[in-house]
Amino acid sequence: MLLLHLLGGLCILTKELVHGSPNCPPGDQALGRCRPSDSKATCIDHSLGYCDDLPYTKSFFPNLLNQQSRGEIEFSAEYILLSVIDNLLQGECNPDLRLLGCSVLAPRCEKNKVMKPCRKVCETLKKNCLPAFDAIDMAWPYFLDCDRFFVSEEEGCNDPLEKLRVNVEITSEEVFPAMPSTFIQFTHHSYAQMVSTLKKTAAKCSHISKTYSIGRSFEGKDLFVIEFSTNPGKHELLKPEVRYIGNMHGNEVVGKELLIYLAQYLCSEYLLGNERIQKIINTTRIHLLPSMNPDGYDLAAEEIAPETKSVMKWMRAIPFVLSGSLHGGDLVVSYPFDFSRHPLEEKMFSPTPDEKVFQMLSKTYVASHPIMSDKSENRCGGNFAKKGSIINGAEWYSFSGGMSDFSYLHTNCFELTLELGCEKFPTEDELYSTWQDNKESLLSLIEMVHRGIKGVVKDEHGNPIKKARISVKGIRHDITTGEDGDYWRLLIPGVHVVAAEAFGYSKVTKKITLPAKMTKAGRVDFVLQRVDVKSRKFDRINPEEIYERFDPLDHFDPHAQHGPRQTNEEGEPLEESEKPWWWSYFSSLDRNKPIWLLKNN
Repeated sequence: MLLLHLLGGLCILTKELVHGSPNCPPGDQALGRCRPSDSKATCIDHSLGYCDDLPYTKSFFPNLLNQQSRGEIEFSAEYILLSVIDNLLQGECNPDLRLLGCSVLAPRCEKNKVMKPCRKVCETLKKNCLPAFDAIDMAWPYFLDCDRFFVSEEEGCNDPLEKLRVNVEITSEEVFPAMPSTFIQFTHHSYAQMVSTLKKTAAKCSHISKTYSIGRSFEGKDLFVIEFSTNPGKHELLKPEVRYIGNMHGNEVVGKELLIYLAQYLCSEYLLGNERIQKIINTTRIHLLPSMNPDGYDLAAEEIAPETKSVMKWMRAIPFVLSGSLHGGDLVVSYPFDFSRHPLEEKMFSPTPDEKVFQMLSKTYVASHPIMSDKSENRCGGNFAKKGSIINGAEWYSFSGGMSDFSYLHTNCFELTLELGCEKFPTEDELYSTWQDNKESLLSLIEMVHRGIKGVVKDEHGNPIKKARISVKGIRHDITTGEDGDYWRLLIPGVHVVAAEAFGYSKVTKKITLPAKMTKAGRVDFVLQRVDVKSRKFDRINPEEIYERFDPLDHFDPHAQHGPRQTNEEGEPLEESEKPWWWSYFSSLDRNKPIWLLKNN
C-alpha cells in the first residue's frame, strides 16, 4: 500500500515536470521556484520596506523563489543582500540593482496574473554591474539569473526600472553613432566605481593597458593598478617605468580622482592619435595606483599595515625610475629627504646627494601648474611662493619612514610628494578645474623619466649583468642594473663621469656630456671583464645577496587576508575568517547563509 502511494506521488511529480515551463529546470520546477508567465495568482499588496519604490503595488505569494510569506522574505539572505547592496557596492548600480532584485522577491501581479521581470533589463544590468561585484570578490547572485527568473518581452514582462526612465532623454548609440572622444565624468568615485572604471578603461585599450592587483588592504580590498605600455604586463629592455600613487591617506581623495581621470585620458587620447600621448606610452611603462588606502581610514596595527607592505614589495619588484605620490592639504612639491639629518631638528634642510636632480624634477611639475607657478602669496600654498612652490621635505617638517625616503634609499627610484590643493576632499564642481590645473604637470613629469642616461651592462660574452653598480662622480648615490642588465640614471645636463662595476668584474669608467635640452636619455652601455677574486676575503659571498636573503618583504604575501582572525571559545580559528570582508553583513543568519555569493563555492 505504501509503495502504491509513493508511486502515485512520483507520477504526479513527473506529470508536473513534463508539463512545466520550458524555461524552468526540472529541479527548480520540483521546488516550485518557477511559474509560467501566464500563471494565475491572487494579487495582494506588497509591503517590503526596501522594495516600496517599485513601479507597482501588487504582488503575490509564493514569490519566484517559492518564499511563502513576507516574514520568510525579510529574514532571507536574498532580502538582506538587497538591503545592504548600496553600501557594499558604494552606490554603484543602485537603485537599479535593488529594484531588479525586488522584482524577483515581490514580482508584479495584475488582475490576478503574474508578470515576471524583463530578461533584457537583467542582462543589461549584469553587463554593467558585474565588474562592481568582481571588485569586492562577490559572485553574481543566483536569484538574478537572467535566464532562470526573467522572461522576454514577447512573453509579456514587467520593467522594474520604468520609474527611473521617466523624464529621461534617450541618447542611444543609434541616435548618436559611436565616435572616438575623450569623455571624462568629473565625479567622486567609490571603491567599486573606481575598479569598474579602471577595468572598463583597460578593456577599451586592451592592446596598451591592463589592470592588476599588488595586494590587499586590511579589509581585504584589492589594491588595483592600471598599467599603460606597448607590452602591458612585461618589462621591456631599456623602457623606463614610472608610477603615480594616490589616496595614501583616507581623507585625501584628490589624488585618487586625478589618477582615474589620467587613466581615461591616456587611453582615449592614444586611440585618438594624440602624438604626444602615443610617444609617452610607446617609450614608457606607466603604473597608476589611484588608491593605496581603499578602506578609507587608517587602522591601528602592531606592525606596518598590509597596504604599506604591499606597496614596498611592489616598489622593489619593478625597476621604477620616477614616481609621484599625490596628496592633499597644501599646494607644494616636496622632495627628499623627509627625515631631518639631525634628529632633534624638525625643520632642517636635509638634501640628498641628488639635490639638483630633485630640484629639476620639482620645477618641471611647478612650471606647468598655473597656480603653483603663480608668485602671489595670497592663495593656497602662498606661503611657499617665495621658494617657487618647492621645498625639501625635512625643511618643511621632519618625519621618519616616508615613502620618498624609502624609495630613494632602497630602490633606484626618485619620488616626489605632490601636495595638490588645500582641500583634501574637494567638491565635485571643483574636480574639473583641479584636473585642468594638474594634467599638464602630470604628463610633463612622466616625460622627465627620459632625462639622464640609460644603458645595458654586459660581460665580454654579451651576457647581461644584473645588480651591477652605476656610480656618478661627485654624487654619492649609486643605482643598480635590473634583471636584464639595463639601467636608468636621472641626471641634470652637463659633463659627468660615470662608472659601472660588479662583483667579480672589472670597473669601467666613461665621461659623458648631456645637452641642456634633452628629449631622450643618452645611451651609455658598459662591457665588463671578469677578474680573479679568489684571493679576496669576500670571495664566497656577494654582499648584495646578504640583504636579499634576510629581507622580510620576500616572505610577505600581499594578497593574503590581513583582518583580525575570529576564534571560538577554545581559541581555535573559525572558518569564517577565510570569508570575504562583506561576509559579516550576513552574521545574523544562523543558517541558510549566502554561500552562493562566494566565488570559490
